[in-house]
Amino acid sequence: MEKCEIKIVSLHPKINFKMTRIRLFLDQLIHYKYHITVCLGLTLVGFADEYSFMNRLKLDMQISEMEEEIERYSAQNEKDIKVLQELRHNPAAYEKIARERYFMKTEDEDIFVLSDDKKTTTKDETDE
Repeated sequence: MEKCEIKIVSLHPKINFKMTRIRLFLDQLIHYKYHITVCLGLTLVGFADEYSFMNRLKLDMQISEMEEEIERYSAQNEKDIKVLQELRHNPAAYEKIARERYFMKTEDEDIFVLSDDKKTTTKDETDE
């Protein structure tokens, strides 16, 4: 059985040159078809897919941020539970909270609020 080759011959030399370059490119493409397929597959899985490696990293970062929030809210919840238990068992705790947070006072008291902040003066205040 003889091997039959078909040659495309053009009368124009630039066309022959282009055909040989295209043929060489296609031969290389066919030769490395498995390598190209694997690279394209890894690219799709790594970056372009819905379940890609990049999306997985983003989701892992979100999970770690949410776990930190859970820890912070749990600590706040524990503090609030202690305050609530103290309010249930100790009626003087109401007075303490009212004085500290809301600056409430009894009839015969005066409250002075002291601040360490420096007072800034404006131009109008210095002119007077």
